[in-house]
Amino acid sequence: MARRDLHSVLFPKQLKILTLFGEDLLLALKRRGLTKKMLCERTGFDHKTVNKVFAGDPGVAIGTYLKIMAVMGMDSNFSEMAAHDELGIKLQNIKLLEGPK
Repeated sequence: MARRDLHSVLFPKQLKILTLFGEDLLLALKRRGLTKKMLCERTGFDHKTVNKVFAGDPGVAIGTYLKIMAVMGMDSNFSEMAAHDELGIKLQNIKLLEGPK
């Protein structure tokens, strides 16, 4: 089976979001006074994987992002992302206001 290029699977806007997310994680790391080496030791990931996370590489498993966030005490932020579904709530409210047909 041919290997997929994950950069071509995502739209440019999605790639930009991942890149910004990686940069935000790197800033969070630095704000905490941690180094990439310390992060590697605490997560068990090699430096290549950690660098890919901070670059927002779409080929990195979501669990990798979560473990890095957990080491920095940010794992609750991860679970909150999908919980704040503004569009879903608006759609549900519209349906509720329509009432029975």
